[in-house]
Amino acid sequence: MINNKEKYTQLIKAEAQRLGFLSCGISKAGFLEEEAPRLENWLNTNMNGQMSYMENHFDKRLNPTLLVDDAKSVISLLLNYYPSKLQNHDSYKISKYAYGQDYHHVIKEKLKELLHFIQTEIGAVSGRAFVDSAPVLDKAWAAKSGLGWVGKNSNLITQKVGSFYFIAELIIDLDLEYDTLTTDHCGSCSACIDACPTEAIVSPYVVDGSKCISYFTIELKDNLPQEMKGKFDNWMFGCDVCQDVCPWNRFAKPHQESLLKSNESILKFSKKDWEEITFDVFQRVFKNSAVKRTKYEGLLRNITFLK
Repeated sequence: MINNKEKYTQLIKAEAQRLGFLSCGISKAGFLEEEAPRLENWLNTNMNGQMSYMENHFDKRLNPTLLVDDAKSVISLLLNYYPSKLQNHDSYKISKYAYGQDYHHVIKEKLKELLHFIQTEIGAVSGRAFVDSAPVLDKAWAAKSGLGWVGKNSNLITQKVGSFYFIAELIIDLDLEYDTLTTDHCGSCSACIDACPTEAIVSPYVVDGSKCISYFTIELKDNLPQEMKGKFDNWMFGCDVCQDVCPWNRFAKPHQESLLKSNESILKFSKKDWEEITFDVFQRVFKNSAVKRTKYEGLLRNITFLK
């Protein structure tokens, strides 16, 4: 005999699949005991660099019941962004997640649809949608929901599809069937640690954010540190090195999400094209892109640093 919890869980997972999510896992909302000391230590050793927002809402980051009244379940969702084609090989590089439209908008719409579906099919359910712009530890919740394990490069990894996907959550006040943890399959592999151009993976499972190329090219607003000159491996926005070398990403398959379709200009531009980019071209190429986060001046700073 199927109970309501099981029935609702199956309904939600089927709808998530229909909306194009790669996978959906559910965990019980509550305090993240194991993450608390890790986060505290990471902040105390200044591994967040200038990302001062990481110090805000410490309690909320660890406890979703402080974000949603009477929260019962955290629904974690993955959306594949692995592209079918890569950039021109002789070019300055952009992280693959930024080839298409800004994922925040794409995923937020899907989450709204999923929440609306839950409220329509199940009833008066309250909840909130989160796409990495709120104090939620996405990877911890996805791992707790059985969607993968947090690897040595601190990314969520799955055996079937690797790690090229976005993570998002719905936190709701409805009891559901909860998934169980999966096992860690990094083993003795150290490919990501060995390959990181700036040695940002300071020990297995610990990334010093203040040494990461993604941090330098996106988050850092000051001049780029001269001691990093020549270490950026031509990355001008973000960095995928630790994912590109991960053996599990040989299973990555191109996404089918039309809204994340790669911008042809990004794929075709040569180094010369990037070096000569004007403000108008920047606005056109990155009209609805996550790259706008670094602003035109920031991108020029990064390109100049790479030359």
